[in-house]
Amino acid sequence: EATPAAKKPAAPRRRAAAKKPATPRRRAAAKAGAKTSAKAAAKPAAKPAAKRAAAAAAGKPAASRAANTGPLPVAVPTLDPETAAGPVPPLAHGLRNMSEIRHFFRTNRTPIFFVGASAFNLLGLDRWVRGFSYITYYDSWRGTHPRVFSPISKPYVDFQSGEEINNWLLRHHEVRAHIARLTPAGEKPKIAMVFFDEETEAICAELGYDLILPSAELREQLDSKMTTTRIAESVGVPSVPNVITTVGSWSELVAAAENAGLGDDLVIQTAYGDSGKTTYFVTDERGFDKIADEVIDTEIKVMKRINNRPIAVEAVLTRHGTVVGPFMTEITGHKELTPYRGGWAGNEMFPGVLDDATRHKAMSMVRTLGDRLGQEGYRGFFEVDVLLDTDTGDVYLGELNPRISGASAITNVTAGAYADVPLFVFHLLEYSGVEFDLDVDEINERWEELASADVWSHMIIKHTDDSVEHIDVAPPTGRYLFDLHGRLAFSQGDLDWHLLGSESEAFFLRIYGPGDYRWKGADLGILVTKGRLQTPGGRLSIRARHLIDSIRAMYATTVVPRAADAPAVDAGVTDSK
Repeated sequence: EATPAAKKPAAPRRRAAAKKPATPRRRAAAKAGAKTSAKAAAKPAAKPAAKRAAAAAAGKPAASRAANTGPLPVAVPTLDPETAAGPVPPLAHGLRNMSEIRHFFRTNRTPIFFVGASAFNLLGLDRWVRGFSYITYYDSWRGTHPRVFSPISKPYVDFQSGEEINNWLLRHHEVRAHIARLTPAGEKPKIAMVFFDEETEAICAELGYDLILPSAELREQLDSKMTTTRIAESVGVPSVPNVITTVGSWSELVAAAENAGLGDDLVIQTAYGDSGKTTYFVTDERGFDKIADEVIDTEIKVMKRINNRPIAVEAVLTRHGTVVGPFMTEITGHKELTPYRGGWAGNEMFPGVLDDATRHKAMSMVRTLGDRLGQEGYRGFFEVDVLLDTDTGDVYLGELNPRISGASAITNVTAGAYADVPLFVFHLLEYSGVEFDLDVDEINERWEELASADVWSHMIIKHTDDSVEHIDVAPPTGRYLFDLHGRLAFSQGDLDWHLLGSESEAFFLRIYGPGDYRWKGADLGILVTKGRLQTPGGRLSIRARHLIDSIRAMYATTVVPRAADAPAVDAGVTDSK
């Protein structure tokens, strides 16, 4: 979900929610100075200092920008008349095959809401699931998408995380009225989201909503890189050669690495936080001294540095086993897209991501890990980063993200999704409350064969300059085409990217629009297209650079002088890795 920092359209400062208890993950994130994120990557957090500085430098309060930020007038959604009345006919038996599963969701009458800063992660799932819709803070369509709801009243709130955005949305009177309006009598609305916590669970319990996710406590536990490593090793899923330890000095780090046979070119990770922000590369004492405050006297994972290619894959753990989605390469660290070294900026899905033997081995690892997570009480959707050693061909576990991820955007448009159902539907099935039977082996075998049929990519475009700018003009959400002169031109507004047919088309999902501010690390939008965006060597392709330059050229902004006492801004809010 691309989760940008919250816009500040109005009124006096007030807190988003009561102060959260200092869980290990929150303490680690605060210590590292990272955004609360999913690898997602990249996890969402607001950077209000930029906007306050911008408003102050411009000589006007944030509240003065509130007048024209609301959505366009639209018809108020109401209950589907085919599902509004009457009892639900009981199922004569459990769901026995894929046809019955598809029929079940096409005739679903229980409303399912995806809640988040944007609709990015699961956009288009409403094509398969009746009653599936989106509740977002940012309305990329400005009121014209029939299944995206965004509240009109948005007074300034100092959001610090994606969890706070979602909790604010759930409490909002407009959102509660919207959910009540679309929920038939006797039904309990289901809620899905990327980021949630114990407070989210309490809100849903009070309002009578069904939060269809594993518990926040379990997710917190599994989010630790140390816990993931230990769980994986317990079932023979290997990680890059490593040692989990605590050190108090450079000499202690050297001794621990030598005892584990890791050499002197090391990678250090802390337990929590975005891997792009809490992963450190160390070769000498000078490099260690720069990160000492982050890694001394806390549990760390020290790894041998290898030449690797990161591969992302999503999966769903069901009561019948783990269904594994397509493997994707990652788009990371390109300065044209992100100001952060190693920062996640998208994915590519294409037949040659892995050769047949390696893909089969990696799929077996993911299934084994998924089944082991079931012993911890986990069920549903998760994402795994796999590392392919480019020197030896060995496959290692990189990290686990126990949540919906940013890669979901193209997982749901695969040939497997259209042959059966999108991967996330298996998550919905697991939480549907109905009995069903799945031949997981057969599904995985078929999807592995269909992996040779798809080529999709998406990339997150951030503002990379160290400046604060008021957005005067921005490209709208919709479909774009290359014209006869090779220029990227807006074609039409569209609801999602599922109908893209060739590399001559792209779909741009706008996050920040006219009236907003952009600053270093702010997400401008997400571009989805057919075809690859990187060369075999891992560089951005000529087409990718042209797409990026074309989208950036469609913005017109006014630079806001930075206030003399304004802090340097380091914000970035991409979801969900």
